Amino acid sequence: MIDKPEFSHIVKLSEIGSKPRSGTLAAGEEERCALALRFDIPKISSLTATYKLEAGERGIAFTGLLTSNLHQSCVITGEEIPVQVRDKFDILFIPKADPSDLEEEIELTEEECDLVEYEQSQIDLGEALAQTLYLSLDPYLRGPNADEAARKKGLKSEEESGPFGALAALKDKLG
Repeated sequence: MIDKPEFSHIVKLSEIGSKPRSGTLAAGEEERCALALRFDIPKISSLTATYKLEAGERGIAFTGLLTSNLHQSCVITGEEIPVQVRDKFDILFIPKADPSDLEEEIELTEEECDLVEYEQSQIDLGEALAQTLYLSLDPYLRGPNADEAARKKGLKSEEESGPFGALAALKDKLG
């Protein structure tokens, strides 16, 4: 976790109680601008989540739906592409483990991939949502003009650069 999260919404464990609680979180303009800068994307127009928070045996369950309208840059042309994110999330906040209790090698199961550790009897819902948004982004987003721009730059397509593309090129050379 970073030192000063741009979109922070701290909840103390003592505030959670035994009954599930629902709510909505929305990032303000300043928070969205700071997150766009952190994620190296041009713009985040909206970032909202509806959620349920519930204390359980293993930790604090944080589930819901994240929605966002944003702009990402095409990896080939650099042009801004509007993107809509709609992602269900299922996060379990667990107490931070004491390093002396950890085994040398830790293997996570698929079920444990959305674990977030907390300290000081508080959780940060906003930072968990920011990380969820970041993981939802396409790291190799290609816009509608990407193929043409790549061809003009002499870049090979995915088909040409893959193993079968290499075999096809060899076949062409052999006649």
